Amino acid sequence: MTQFELGLPPVATKAEALAPGVTLLRGFALADETGLLDAISCITELAEFRHMSTPGGFRMSVAMSNCGEWGWITDESGYRYSKTDPVTDLPWPDMPSVFVDLARSAAKQGGFPDFVPDACLVNRYEPGARMTLHQDRNEVDFGAPIVSVSLGLSATFQLGGMERSDKVEKIGLAHGDVLVWGGPARLRFHGVLPLKEGNHSMIGPCRINLTFRKAR
Repeated sequence: MTQFELGLPPVATKAEALAPGVTLLRGFALADETGLLDAISCITELAEFRHMSTPGGFRMSVAMSNCGEWGWITDESGYRYSKTDPVTDLPWPDMPSVFVDLARSAAKQGGFPDFVPDACLVNRYEPGARMTLHQDRNEVDFGAPIVSVSLGLSATFQLGGMERSDKVEKIGLAHGDVLVWGGPARLRFHGVLPLKEGNHSMIGPCRINLTFRKAR
């Protein structure tokens, strides 16, 4: 059985190429976990987690916040990026240097050395929360990759193809794992299966996902 299946802490390994443009970095964020968690606390004090609504009026099961120059939001007006938090009307918190350094380093390992994120979605999954299959299409330029950092409870990531009906590969992600996808994989459908019950020693009964993007 794998470390993920056994519920054990991941062991840092070399980059694992899952498909053209898709790289899995097991345990890549572990060295920065304390700095990342401290930064998340600071960000969410200024821009609290909230459950946004889709354009169709459905409440998202994942609670969200943002940091960086741009923040991703959704409401009855649609999916989009905004420079300000719609709750406070203030700019989103600055992206901490520990975030930027990790995202750029991971992107470089994945074959994207020029990546400079200007947006980071901070997502909190509680048991039962999920992310349905979707494409990230609200960015202006699809040339930059997506860098996704997993913290807390393990989750099952779904990596599909270029069509929603394509076969889906299930990838177990544990605390500290980083997934990078871009290039020919940039618009692949992806999602997260409902989070299972559990308790992480550092984060508690939830999963935090940092998703770095180049919005503009």
